[in-house]
Amino acid sequence: MAATKTFEYAVRDRSGKLVKGRIEAPNQAAVANRLRGLGLATVSITEVQTTGLKQEISIGSFGKTKVKLKDLAIMSRQMATMTSAGLSLLRTLAILADQTENPALAKTLAQVRNEVETGRSLSSGLARHPDVFPPLMVNMIRAGETGGFLEKSLLSVADNYEAEVKLRAKIKSAMTYPVMVLCMAIVAVVAMLLFIVPVFDEMFAGLGGTLPLPTLMLVYMADIMKWLAPVLVVAAIAFAAWWGKHKNDEGIRSRMDPLKLKAPIFGPLFQKVAIARFARNFGTMLGAGVPILQALDIVGGTSGNWVVEQAVKSVQESVRTGNSLSGPLGEHPVFPPMVVQMLAVGEDAGSMETMLEKVSEFYDQEVEATTEQLTSLIEPLMIAFIGVIIGGMIIALYLPIFNVFDLIE
Repeated sequence: MAATKTFEYAVRDRSGKLVKGRIEAPNQAAVANRLRGLGLATVSITEVQTTGLKQEISIGSFGKTKVKLKDLAIMSRQMATMTSAGLSLLRTLAILADQTENPALAKTLAQVRNEVETGRSLSSGLARHPDVFPPLMVNMIRAGETGGFLEKSLLSVADNYEAEVKLRAKIKSAMTYPVMVLCMAIVAVVAMLLFIVPVFDEMFAGLGGTLPLPTLMLVYMADIMKWLAPVLVVAAIAFAAWWGKHKNDEGIRSRMDPLKLKAPIFGPLFQKVAIARFARNFGTMLGAGVPILQALDIVGGTSGNWVVEQAVKSVQESVRTGNSLSGPLGEHPVFPPMVVQMLAVGEDAGSMETMLEKVSEFYDQEVEATTEQLTSLIEPLMIAFIGVIIGGMIIALYLPIFNVFDLIE
């Protein structure tokens, strides 16, 4: 089999519009034949150089633009609108690739359009880019294509991701304040140890005498911080790089996610967030016509918590053997009894989708209420924390001054 190469082409469609894209083929003649078979008039075909000076250089994720859920939500809603207006899928993808503000998404949509031109379905084209389009989106669109309700599936994807964006915003609002205050406290403490304490140390050394124990401890910490600060900076950068690469590893998640749920203040919030995601994604996929076993295979991973994911896997095995959904779900403590009872009612009444929607709405409201409570609780705690740390350091610095006359004598 001949090795395939990448070619850039410019063609005119049946309406005379100039369309550009990329395609893989053994040679230019194969590209021209393929484009001609699609009824397109070829303007130019050029091979993309992938070696030498024209090779695209990528170092990790540096320089790449990430496709966010908000971008996917906007894209899905716009695609649904254009599809319902009667535009062809190729025309819709071309318009979306031209008008999207995210360059990474625009490039990917252009590639998907090329794949659809060669005869692939939309879901198959999206599935070839798993780093951009999540499995939930691909499977819902595939179900819409199969059942003939693609527009409804796209709207469901848009609604789902818009709700997820709101949920993430609520979580950030709860986490941003304590994280920022903690970082400011660490910076203030390090700055005092590196720049202020040495000044007082020189002054106290000239006075003679014995310093109080708190002051001696502070001076000792300042001496250590001179060489420890660079080590901590390097270690923090290395850990951030390592964590960004391995945070989704099975071994890391299996240890960290259970600890998140047991955290004294944020544990209940993490649990409610995971349940809200599970219920919303599960209900959306069932409403889009995705088979229940296939939906369970996907929604566990979208919950964002390893404990919920493992619970859903055990439920999936139970459903595969013909048992109920709510029964095995109640065996896992991460799901509150109310959730299990509501799903049992929905299962008996044949309204599982409706019950899942109500569960997700309830826990979205719970997340919002918990976030507000945490914000009101954390603010005075963080102020007291900073006051104790900074105030204690200031008192330790000024203790010798209270005995300054004795030191002078």
